Amino acid sequence: MTMLVRFKEISLAFGDQKILVNANFTIESQERVCLIGRNGAGKSSTLKLVTGEIEPDEGEIFLAPLLRSAMLEQSLKRASERQVKDVVAEGMSDQVARIQAYQQLAEEAEPRKGILKEMEKLESMIEAGGGWSVDARIDATLSQLELPSSQKLNTLSGGWQRRVALARTLVSKPDLILLDEPTNHLDINTIEWLENEVMRFPGAVLFVTHDRSFMERLATRIIEIDRGNMRSWPGSYRKFLYEKEKANSEEDRHNKLFDKKLAEEEVWIRQGIKARESRNEGRVRTLETMREVRQERIARPKKPRIHLNESNEISGRKVIEARNISHSFGGQSLIKNFSLRVMRGERIGIIGNNGIGKSTLLRILLGELQPDKGSVKLGTNLQVAYFDQLRRELDTTKTVAEIVGEGRDYIDILGKKKHVVGYLTDFLFSAKRAMTRVAALSGGERNRVILAKLFTKPANLLVLDEPTNDLDVETLEALESKLVEYRSTIIAVSHDREFLDRAITSVLVFETDGKINRYAGGYSDWTSQRRKLAAPGDSETTTFSIPNKSGQIPPSNTAPRKKLTYKLKLELEKLPEKISELEGLLVDQQAKIDDPGFYQQPYPKIQSELDELSSLKTKLEKTVDRWSVLEQQA
Repeated sequence: MTMLVRFKEISLAFGDQKILVNANFTIESQERVCLIGRNGAGKSSTLKLVTGEIEPDEGEIFLAPLLRSAMLEQSLKRASERQVKDVVAEGMSDQVARIQAYQQLAEEAEPRKGILKEMEKLESMIEAGGGWSVDARIDATLSQLELPSSQKLNTLSGGWQRRVALARTLVSKPDLILLDEPTNHLDINTIEWLENEVMRFPGAVLFVTHDRSFMERLATRIIEIDRGNMRSWPGSYRKFLYEKEKANSEEDRHNKLFDKKLAEEEVWIRQGIKARESRNEGRVRTLETMREVRQERIARPKKPRIHLNESNEISGRKVIEARNISHSFGGQSLIKNFSLRVMRGERIGIIGNNGIGKSTLLRILLGELQPDKGSVKLGTNLQVAYFDQLRRELDTTKTVAEIVGEGRDYIDILGKKKHVVGYLTDFLFSAKRAMTRVAALSGGERNRVILAKLFTKPANLLVLDEPTNDLDVETLEALESKLVEYRSTIIAVSHDREFLDRAITSVLVFETDGKINRYAGGYSDWTSQRRKLAAPGDSETTTFSIPNKSGQIPPSNTAPRKKLTYKLKLELEKLPEKISELEGLLVDQQAKIDDPGFYQQPYPKIQSELDELSSLKTKLEKTVDRWSVLEQQA
């Protein structure tokens, strides 16, 4: 593999805050490297260092000769009135400039010294960037991603706009693409589509994400930014978690031994006059060095500690009962004849694509919105804590402490008084940050403010509408752990597949049959049913449907399907049995890994079993995809 980027002893600080300290790392061709770290650790700054948007305070950054890199933008608002083809063409602007420069050199009447070398260099760059036929390259990319070239960007959904952004990134055939939180605010269909496109990309990828499923599937290496250092962890995210836990234990063991030795040396140096007169000067110098090492040690940041202020009031056994509810918005039917009974202690997740009606369903179930038809009855003794309501009411002119404490210095948590600033440190806010106005906070910090505020309220019904957006992984995992312990009722809307698997016991899914169906388990349990999510305005297919100017979904113009050959029919008949066999093997393999003693085995054995699990998942996915293709043609 070829080295594309290398950081050598890079240091970066913003004011008094040190981001990177003598950091080193490399990216090689065909790698998919995920940058992880807490909010503010320096992940986005690292991407900007790679692109040259910012310069390091110290150290050197080496880039491969003629390296072509491209950043996937999260928003294309400034181009909203332009046609899709024109937006994608922006990705070829450098290529166009090279071609124009080459043509100008070729047209010079009197060739000057060195002109041939300049032309050779430009020609090499043009060929590497996709060749001379810029329009053909743009059209090929539009076709590959199935984009409507003449459509205006502002007529497309957020998911389709992300497709356009990716096309603009890929059209120049970069060696390296950079992704900064690419799954933020995307629905599950779009996230999985993006995963597949990134997986197919032949170059290198450097990405930042809090989506653990996205990370687990794509990352070939993890770079962790921890206390200003960058440490490389080859392998997947799950392997990183295992190896990181071992490294933390080793760090704690080493520090404990070091501190014990330092304490012994401090006792020795403070002995009486006789001891000082005869003391070994080398030992004294060693002690001084140990003191310096101890002083420079940076403690591992404490983990978030989330407390759920569960109500002492027990709700009625029946929490919510919805009967035959139907609701439309803007002439589009969102919910049809839906009935649901929510019992005390259930943890229900709501899954569906953007614009399908998830938040509307949530508001109807809470009595905030009256359905067009049907009825909703709330149970007795309900105390509701609603995440999205607090998000809507967030006053950005107030400080974090004022928002959470509501003007009080002390708040009541689990029956005990706690200072609001001390409480906020559990949500990773320093004392200084707790006194900062909300307007100055990042998206992740604002979500932590809402969670901190939400969990001060005694509640026996917790309602969460996209609570995981912008949260760092540590906070996500702390939140999940507490939700699992929560004994009362939870209803949550989320696109975070890992969250839905860990914190939820049943799911309501907006599916292609136009119904909201309920399944036991989390997201993975639902996917095993081989069902599909409905797309807005389309109750029969989950493929991306592009609205026309009137906002309607145009009819499909696909060609008639060919009939299956005898050989393909035989293959189709055997596939269900093969799928069933693979599912059984996958269940058995997962049971091995879930065994409490699994990670006590030697590392080669652990890795072998994890590789086998990954291989089975890939085989099952490919087999199901093949079955789906043949079934549609049958």
